Amino acid sequence: MFRFILFPLVLIASCSRPAPDNNLRRPHIVLILADDLGQGDLGCYNSNSRILTPQMDRIAAEGMRFTDAHSPAAVCTPTRYGLLTGRYAWRTRLKSWVLNGSSRALIEPGRPTIATLLAERGWSTQVVGKWHLGLGDSEPVDYSQSLSPGPLAAGFDNCFVIPASLDMEPYVFVVDDEVEHSPSTRIDGSAHRRHGGDGFWRSGRAASGWEMQQVLPRLVDEALQRINDHAAQGASQPLFLYFPLSAPHTPWVPTAEWAGTTPVSHYGDFVAQVDGVVGRVFTALEANGMADNTLLIVTSDNGAHWLSSDIEQYGHDANNGWRGQKADIHEGGHRIPFIVRWPGRIPAGVTSSELICLTDLYQTVANLTGESPSVGGEDSFDYSSHFLGARSERPVRDSLVHHSGNGMYAIRQGPWKLISQRGSGGFTRPVNFDPPEGEPSGQLYHLGDDPGESENLWTSNPEVVARLLARLIEIQQNGRSAPLPE
Repeated sequence: MFRFILFPLVLIASCSRPAPDNNLRRPHIVLILADDLGQGDLGCYNSNSRILTPQMDRIAAEGMRFTDAHSPAAVCTPTRYGLLTGRYAWRTRLKSWVLNGSSRALIEPGRPTIATLLAERGWSTQVVGKWHLGLGDSEPVDYSQSLSPGPLAAGFDNCFVIPASLDMEPYVFVVDDEVEHSPSTRIDGSAHRRHGGDGFWRSGRAASGWEMQQVLPRLVDEALQRINDHAAQGASQPLFLYFPLSAPHTPWVPTAEWAGTTPVSHYGDFVAQVDGVVGRVFTALEANGMADNTLLIVTSDNGAHWLSSDIEQYGHDANNGWRGQKADIHEGGHRIPFIVRWPGRIPAGVTSSELICLTDLYQTVANLTGESPSVGGEDSFDYSSHFLGARSERPVRDSLVHHSGNGMYAIRQGPWKLISQRGSGGFTRPVNFDPPEGEPSGQLYHLGDDPGESENLWTSNPEVVARLLARLIEIQQNGRSAPLPE
C-alpha cells in the first residue's frame, strides 16, 4: 500500500535542536544492515504486513523513521561500499552487479571509511556479519593465505564475517585476516529451491560441518559477545559495531524456533528471525547499560527479492507497493527501511519524509561525533542536525543517483525521477531494451503524483528531462555530488 509523499519534506514533529554537549558526542554506534529486507516487511511501514516485527517497530517508535530512504544501489556489494565510504560504488571498478567469494578487495588502500574515521577518534571498531566487499589483493582469493586487505584494512579492529552472500561459496567464517576453518569440503546447491525447502545456494567449497541454518545464530552470538566484552572492560571508549546480517537473503533458512511462525513461508519466517536478532542486540545493549547512549541504526542494503507472484501467493507485499524488486532501478529495488534511535538526542516517534541515502551515514556520523572530515565522503551529505530534530525549509540533498543491478542509472530530484534507459535494469522483465522509433529513450516519473512509476512523462516534459540528464552527467564527471568539506 502506497504512503502519501510530501514534497518538499517536513518533519512531523516540532523539536528544537539540543544544545551541543561534547560528552554526548561519543555515543556507542550500532549499525544493523539487513540483507534484502523490504520496507513493507516491517509493521511500522506497512500496516498490512503479514510478518510481525515488534522489535524493529519498537525502535521506530522510540526514534526516527525515514519513509524516503534509499540504498545507493539495488544490490549488495555497491551498497556496502557506499555505506562505509560515503562514495557511489560506480566510481570504482565495479560498474554492475556484485563481487563473489573469490573477488579481491573493492575498498581502495587508504580510502577513508566510517570505521577509519571512528578509530581515529577513539572508538573500538568491530564488524560481524556479511562482508561482501572482497578480500585480499589478487583473484581468485587464496583462502590458505592472509586475506588482507579486508575489514582490518578498512578500519576495523577485529572482524568475524562470511566473505560474501550466504548463497556464495566459499562457505567459511573469516576471523580478522584468516579463515576460522579452511574450506576442506564441498556442499551441493544444484537444486534451486527458492519456493520450497531451504532456498537457493551455489555449490562449492565449505568448511567442515558448515550448516546454513546456523550461520545467522553464530553471527548473532559473535555480535553479542562484542557488546558484552566491551561493557565488561568498563572503559570509557565508545563502541562502533557494524553488523551486516546474512538474512533474509537467500537461502531462506530460519531455525526451528522461527520456522512456521508466519504465513509467508520460509521468507517470512526468516524476516521474523531477523527481527528477533534486532531484539537480542537491543536487549544486550540494555543489559549492559549502553542502550541510552547508543546511536542505533537499523536498515537494509536494498529492496526485497520478492516477485509479483509472491505477493499474490502469500498476500504480503515486501516492498510496500513500490514498483519492482531487488536489483531493479524502480523504487522497489532501492527504497528501504531506515530507522534510528538515540534517546535524548534523536526525538522519539518522529517520521521524516526527507530524501536520504545510506552514503550519507559517513558525513552524518562524522558530524555527530566530531568535526566534518577533510577527505572522503564524495557522495555523503550531513544529516546530523536532521537526526537531532532540526527543521529545514530546504532539503539536505539536491539530488540522489540510483544504480540498478546491471548498471542502469537514475537520478532523483524533488518529486522527479529520471531513468536513463528503458526497462528495469535488474531482475524484473523486461530488463533493458531499445524502444521503437518514436518512443521515449528513457523514463521520467513524478513520484508525488505517481508513486507507482506507471506513467512515463519523458515526452511531455522535455525541460525536466534535459535538466535531470545534465545534473546526472555533472555528478558522474565531477567525481562528487556532496559539498566540499569546509
